[in-house]
Amino acid sequence: PPPPPRPPPAAGAATVRADDASDDRARTLERRVHELEVALDELRAGGAEDARLAELERRIEVLAQEIEALKHGEAAATPPVESRHGLGPAASKVYGVDRGVSLGGYGELLYEHFDARREAGGPSGATDRLDVLRAVLYVGYKFDDRWLFNSEIEFEHATTDGDGEVSVEFAYLDRLIRPAASLRAGLVLVPVGFLNELHEPPVFLGARRPFVEQRILPTTWRETGVGVFGEAAAVSYRAYLTTSLDAVGDASPAAEGFGPGGIRDGRSSGSKSAAEDFAISGRVDWHPTPGLTIGGSLFTGDTGQGARTPDGVSIAGRTTVWDLHADLRLRGLQARALYARTTISDAALINEARGLVGASSVGDRQYGAYVEIGYDVLASRGGRQALVPYARHERFDTQHSVPSGYARDGANDVTVTTIGVAYEPIPNVAIKADWNRISNRADTGVDQIDAVLGFLF
Repeated sequence: PPPPPRPPPAAGAATVRADDASDDRARTLERRVHELEVALDELRAGGAEDARLAELERRIEVLAQEIEALKHGEAAATPPVESRHGLGPAASKVYGVDRGVSLGGYGELLYEHFDARREAGGPSGATDRLDVLRAVLYVGYKFDDRWLFNSEIEFEHATTDGDGEVSVEFAYLDRLIRPAASLRAGLVLVPVGFLNELHEPPVFLGARRPFVEQRILPTTWRETGVGVFGEAAAVSYRAYLTTSLDAVGDASPAAEGFGPGGIRDGRSSGSKSAAEDFAISGRVDWHPTPGLTIGGSLFTGDTGQGARTPDGVSIAGRTTVWDLHADLRLRGLQARALYARTTISDAALINEARGLVGASSVGDRQYGAYVEIGYDVLASRGGRQALVPYARHERFDTQHSVPSGYARDGANDVTVTTIGVAYEPIPNVAIKADWNRISNRADTGVDQIDAVLGFLF
C-alpha cells in the first residue's frame, strides 16, 4: 500500500528553514565583502582612479547593510536613504543601486485652518481645507557604473481638474565620470536655496515650505539644459546652462510672466520653453565639519525671450537671483539661515508689455530672508524616533523697489513667524503642525494653523 501522506511541516520548522537560508545568505555575502575588500586594497595600492575606488566602497556598504538586515531582521535594520548630489533622500535612490530600475517617492497631506479675521480686523473670507497636496513618484534607471537616468513625476491636489496637475519635476541623464566632475543633461532643478532640490517633507522643518523659498526662490523651479556637478575635499558644486525665465509670458505656454508677486509665474517648467534667451545657474557649498554647510547660489540671464513693448522696444529683462545660506545639524540641533535677492532690468518695459499699472508693477528689486531653529528632544535616546519643536522667522518683499511711475503694494511686504513641532515615528515619516503669524504693511495678513502628514520612500 502507498505510504500515508506526510503531515505538513510545523510553523516552527518553516521558520528554522527560513533562518537557515538567511544564515547561508549572510555567510555568502560576508565572503563577497571580503573579496571586494581585498580587491579594493589592491586597487588603492595600484593607484586606481577615484571613481573605481568609490564604486567598490559603495558596493561593500550595500552588502554590509544587507548582512545587517539578514542578521537582525529587515524591519529593524533597513538603513535610512541618504541624499546624493544635492537631491533629497528619495530622489537619490537611483545612485545606490547596482543596475536597473529604482523607485522612490514622497507625499504630503496638508490641513490648513485660517483665522476668521484679517490683521486689521475685517473678515478674512478664507475657507479651511484639507488637501492631498502632493503625491510624487521617482523613477530612475542605472544603465551601468557610468550612465543613469533619474526623474520625478508629481501629482498635485489629487486631480487634473481645477488647480490639480501632473508635472515632470525633473528628468535628466547623468554621465558619472569621477567624484570631482560629472555631466548632467535634461530637465534639471535650478540649484538655488535649500528646498528647490531638498523638498521631501521629512527633510525640512515646517508643515509648509518657507514663504521665501516659494515667492523669492520659486520652488519648485526647473529648467532644461546641461551642466556639471561634483565634490572635492569639503566642497560640492553644481553649474548649468539652461533655458531662462519668460518675463512677459508670451513665448512659453506654461509661463504667465512676472508680476507684483515675484518671478514665480515666469517659469516654463520644461513645457515648450522659449529658447531665445538662456541663463547660467550654479551653487557652491562648503562642508568644513560634518553637519555644517555654508554656501551660495546664483541664477542670471535675460528673460525677455524676444518680447517687445507695444511701441516695438526690445526687452532684455536681465534677471539675477542669488542667495547665501548656512545649515547646521549638531546632535539634536537643527538650525538654518538664508538670504536671497532678485534684481530685474527693464521692469518698466515688462510692465508695459504686460499691461501692468500702478501697484501691480513688477518689482525691480526683491528680497527675502529667514532663520529657523529646531531641537530633537529625543536625540539623546539614540532611537529612530524624533520630536522636534521648531521656530522660524521670515521676511520678504517682492516689490522692494519698483520703476519710476509705479507704486508698491504693502501686501507684498510680508513678515511670517512660525512655531510648531514635528514628530517622526520613523525617519521616513513626519507629522508636523505649526501656527503661522502672517502680517504685511497693508494689514491684510491672515494667520493660519497648518498640519501635514508627510512621507518618503
